[in-house]
Amino acid sequence: MVLFGQHPSQGTLLKASQFLAEELPVRLAHRVKELDELPYNLSEMPSIRKVKNWYAQSFEELINFPPLSLSPAARQSLFARSDKEDMNIYLPDSVPNPSLITSYLDGDCAASGLAYGEKEGVIRGTKVGNGAYKGSGNGGGNGNGVCGLRNGNIKLRVPVERRYYAQTPSHAYTPEVHDYNARFTKTLDAIKRRHDPTVATVAQGVLEWQRAKGIRSGMGVGLPAYGQSGGEVQAWLDRFYMSRIGLRFLIGQHVALNTQQPHKDYVGIICTKANVHDILQEAIENARFVCEEHYAMFRGPPVQLICPADLTFAYVPGHLSHIVFELLKNSLRAVVERFGAEYEDRIIEGSSSGANSNGYPPIKVIVVEGSEDITIKISDEGGGIPRSAIPLIWTYMYTTMAGQSIDQDFQAGDFQAPMAGFGYGLPLSRLYARYFGGDLRLICMDGFGTDVYIHLNKLSSSREPLP
Repeated sequence: MVLFGQHPSQGTLLKASQFLAEELPVRLAHRVKELDELPYNLSEMPSIRKVKNWYAQSFEELINFPPLSLSPAARQSLFARSDKEDMNIYLPDSVPNPSLITSYLDGDCAASGLAYGEKEGVIRGTKVGNGAYKGSGNGGGNGNGVCGLRNGNIKLRVPVERRYYAQTPSHAYTPEVHDYNARFTKTLDAIKRRHDPTVATVAQGVLEWQRAKGIRSGMGVGLPAYGQSGGEVQAWLDRFYMSRIGLRFLIGQHVALNTQQPHKDYVGIICTKANVHDILQEAIENARFVCEEHYAMFRGPPVQLICPADLTFAYVPGHLSHIVFELLKNSLRAVVERFGAEYEDRIIEGSSSGANSNGYPPIKVIVVEGSEDITIKISDEGGGIPRSAIPLIWTYMYTTMAGQSIDQDFQAGDFQAPMAGFGYGLPLSRLYARYFGGDLRLICMDGFGTDVYIHLNKLSSSREPLP
């Protein structure tokens, strides 16, 4: 993606438009079919039907988009070579995304005969096809060792080795090419805006389904109380949201390449030198602001950031910011609710030196660069989570905060959220980490606190995990 988007010509952007005009309808059609065939009457929920109509409308707009008609001379210019341009840029080999390898997931356990919640101590996997794997067991998956039926007996499809890359000469292109690129970009931007509230609307649909089944809100899907239906719904939500991340990434990247001014450190929405310290510092400030506003506090728990100031790598800053923001909200809430909102007074009444030894214990964010990954550890002293509750935290709609509901007219995007209450923070954050070949793991010390590890793949060479 980075090699493709560096100084793209109108011809290069045209080829990207043609790629997306072919790829996006396929992905949208898969989601429409799946939304139409959801089990246990979930497809009949009003909010689910609304989302299906959005996907169907976007599919129709793309397949009916007027094709570009070029003269033979203009078409030949797209494939012309110039002696002044190197048309043979080396592309590194891609590697299987760890999210495609069953041993990295928390599910796919039906094949092994394991019921939900059973332990699996051995990683079993067999290589098939283009580097994908099949098998069962999760070994050390997220430190939980618990089977969650994540894939619901549905295999992730093996990605076809297609490259989102084509270089064309930088000569002048006909007005038809410029017009086609502008119109296609405008269509994609409208589709992206239409799907902004999809996460909240699907969550509303699951709430409607829970009420129809007489299940109280706050119970995560995929739990034994649901029977077999819960595991299938949990698996579908994982597939659906992973697909949505990919759709929005491809669309957002294309729109940015066509509309944003060139920047030396950005290729579309990808920052080639994303400064980890700055991204985390902004996420810390945002999370503390939400915490202080929610609990009507003057000063929330302190957050210590231990990170090299010059640590950079290629990543999408919005994804990293979202992951850390959601995890910090959880840590801040745990600390405040363990010690009480009035505990901030002890900070204000501290010694003249400004020491916070009598106030909230600090939340520590530690960043370390390894040979393959950049690992971020977020440690809090919020009391931890009982070991029996560990499987629940990865299920959608599970929350311990009472009194939360989703507004029917909620129009916020992915990165705008309340303090807590919808049960989407952890599972969605894990999908964002896994999309680029990373992972999210959680270790608790019940009665003391929680450590969350974010693994970010800094090699930028893994394939897209297509559901």
